Amino acid sequence: MDVLMTELFRTDIGLLSLFTILFIVGMSVFFVWFFRKKIAHDVAQHERELRQGKTS
Repeated sequence: MDVLMTELFRTDIGLLSLFTILFIVGMSVFFVWFFRKKIAHDVAQHERELRQGKTS
């Protein structure tokens, strides 16, 4: 395990791998947040339209 951590934090390819992993995790968190926000907005808009009688 010690060799793996040394490889991950002290070599160029290890740091690039770590950056890639963190970037993918961050991107997935952003997409979850973004899609939840858009879905909530669309649901609220649909409910507003239903109250106003615009959709059937």
